[in-house]
Amino acid sequence: MHLSWRTACVSAVFTILAHQAMAQDSTQTTNDGPYVFYKDIHLHVQYLKDSTVRTDTMLADMKNGLSLPVQFSDRPNWDFEVPLQAALQSPPVEYHMPDKLFIVSDIEGEFGAFRTLLLANKIIDEQYNWTYGKGHLVIAGDLFDRGSTVVEYLWLLYKLEQDAGAHGGMVHVILGNHDIMNLSGDFRYVQPKYTAHAALMERSYQDLFDSQTELGRWLRTKNIIEKIGDLLVLHGGVSQEVNQQGLALADINNRCRPYYATPHAQAPEHLQPFLGRTGIFWYRGYFATPKASMEQVDSTLRSYGVQHIVVGHTIVDSVVTTHYNGKVIAVDVNQHNGEHQALMVDRGKYYRVDEHGNRELLKEE
Repeated sequence: MHLSWRTACVSAVFTILAHQAMAQDSTQTTNDGPYVFYKDIHLHVQYLKDSTVRTDTMLADMKNGLSLPVQFSDRPNWDFEVPLQAALQSPPVEYHMPDKLFIVSDIEGEFGAFRTLLLANKIIDEQYNWTYGKGHLVIAGDLFDRGSTVVEYLWLLYKLEQDAGAHGGMVHVILGNHDIMNLSGDFRYVQPKYTAHAALMERSYQDLFDSQTELGRWLRTKNIIEKIGDLLVLHGGVSQEVNQQGLALADINNRCRPYYATPHAQAPEHLQPFLGRTGIFWYRGYFATPKASMEQVDSTLRSYGVQHIVVGHTIVDSVVTTHYNGKVIAVDVNQHNGEHQALMVDRGKYYRVDEHGNRELLKEE
């Protein structure tokens, strides 16, 4: 009787907090999810539909072939279905250069901007079918925070990853600082609606992407740095401290991956150059003082056998720009402020492209 009373009280507190948060957040949408949780031998799928929680439970081994709806409150024509992947595994860290490559960063839950960019540049069609053939789509970090359609964006990437592979293409999801923050308990930039929705499901926000969820497990397989042809792609940059470690890309990813959900200050000392404040997904030294020298940039290029370093993280301009005589390419523009651009490499030529499908040849700066 005591336990039942306590459970009822906790449930009531969760509900009160949720409704208070939703009342304070005028931008919240009434649909959210799906969220897929694993517990023992079961799989629990939770949605919010018109602010009401729906839960479906099944045996986890029945997930193969299961397809889940992703529904928008105000744009039903954006809805799509996503099949769950049979198994999740970490991707390679090095790839040959494809004929077509599309790199974007720092979408941060702006689903509409991302959708428009992909449509305009013929990566997908209106039904989210992959139309980029054997091309590669690369996300250079920061899937989470600020925007109000983070979960929908994550599921679209999850879906396109499967679709691209079926056509000989590839989706690369490279994690940024905001992604690591969300996995490791730093929720400073999370939209209030997500905390509210978690409370309605009688969960904490951290539960939504922990290691017992489908999206949480999927994110934990991802890399923080990759080599694609003659490009080194990551979120922040390569500091001199990282250069001095002399680690291969596979070693960097494999050693750091177990600590994605660990606050960086609690990670082992030998990983601080990669996970700390001047690490792979935090470094801003290509654009902010103290600035990296040309010698440092050249050292990185030599170490990894590439010609260019492509990064997000730091908004440098309203357009994709080149730096260090074209050796560094910055792809972070302010998606939240209506600036939508990406880097496209098409048969060896580098372009900045926009949400209208316009292309402009990049010049060295």
